[in-house]
Amino acid sequence: MTRRLRLTLLGIGAMNSPRFAPAGLLLRCAGHHVAFDGGPGAEPPPGRLDGWLVTDEQSELRAALRRSAAARGVRLWSGDLELSGVYVRRCPVVHTSHPAYGYRIEAGAAMVVWAPEFWEFPDWAAGAVLMFAEAAAWNRPIRFRGGVGGHAPVHTVAEQAVRHGVRRLVYAHIGRPTLRAIDDGAKPPTGEWGVEGRTYSVPFT
Repeated sequence: MTRRLRLTLLGIGAMNSPRFAPAGLLLRCAGHHVAFDGGPGAEPPPGRLDGWLVTDEQSELRAALRRSAAARGVRLWSGDLELSGVYVRRCPVVHTSHPAYGYRIEAGAAMVVWAPEFWEFPDWAAGAVLMFAEAAAWNRPIRFRGGVGGHAPVHTVAEQAVRHGVRRLVYAHIGRPTLRAIDDGAKPPTGEWGVEGRTYSVPFT
């Protein structure tokens, strides 16, 4: 029997985006609902949540996220989940001076990746049928002060996604340099811009 992962982008913005709500995702499958990241303007819709996972437990949005999660009776955390045969696995990313993560959503032979922030493309994303990825920078990296990581540029993410066999690449953490490129009519070398509120469907058996 074929089932489907339904993944809705709650927001596609980098921190303090002038245009988009913070990057966030809602996973729905077999009656289960799991939120990833988000923030003000990018909260999951009302209803039961089986979990609310974050990629950075020290992010500047953590206080707002904790309040939203508490109001829903859910604990905000980073870790693994198992949902009726769908496995959500926390995986490390190189991003900043403290631990940060992305997530592999594994369902049968299908694998979806949520990795909205990283300095180095994660090898564990190889073979993803769908990857939601970093897009804070456009054609040059954004390096954090002190040389402790940063954001990989869209051009590098695109190249590495092809090299790692990612079948569909969706940019889901769009920053100001990338916004300027979009406004100038630029398009990524491969992949597509995420759309807030759009649901992406992935079948699996």
